[in-house]
Amino acid sequence: MLLAFDTSSPSVSVALLGGESGDDVLVELRSEQEMRHGEQLAPLIEQALERAGATRQDLTAVGVGVGPGPFTGLRVGLVTARTLAFVLDLPVYGVCSHDALALEAVTTGAVAEPFVVATDARRKEVYLASYDEAGVRLEGPAVAKPEAVATASSGVPVVGEGALLYPDDFPRAVGPERASAAWLGRAIVHETAELLDPDPLYLRRPDAEIPGTPKKVS
Repeated sequence: MLLAFDTSSPSVSVALLGGESGDDVLVELRSEQEMRHGEQLAPLIEQALERAGATRQDLTAVGVGVGPGPFTGLRVGLVTARTLAFVLDLPVYGVCSHDALALEAVTTGAVAEPFVVATDARRKEVYLASYDEAGVRLEGPAVAKPEAVATASSGVPVVGEGALLYPDDFPRAVGPERASAAWLGRAIVHETAELLDPDPLYLRRPDAEIPGTPKKVS
């Protein structure tokens, strides 16, 4: 049984996958409150296991979204994934959260041509990656101002929350808005996305930094 979760967006997504094929979604949950990753991830994992009638000892692997995303959210998800994998002696797989969005968009038929995935990077910026019609990542992810990577003139479909936040720059919004742990898990089971180490894909420095050396008072 694969436990997958993603904390790259303001909400937390958790899923359990199993069955004969390994990709049956047994449970999928998403947090109701946003920006509270630390308080909600562990309870959601326990709730998912309870609903599936399983325990942590039934898990065979852990999958986690590595971003891109905000520093705090990614840190919560990745530390949890590493800790569970260490304690339970399980393999842990990382997946670019944009790849999970792309897989869902292609598989569900939301897109059938080259497209981009754009998610909220805050600071009036987006995390953006480009994909071919099969959902294979071609470029990115990178962080940029929406106007610098706008698709308004090209008409390229845009998956992800970025299209809803900046409709003038990304007018053709399609598919899912935020990464789903279920689709992230399917990407791992079928290896339809690059499997990565559980390291964060920040793309820029965190907002909170250690203060530098104080200036001398003259």
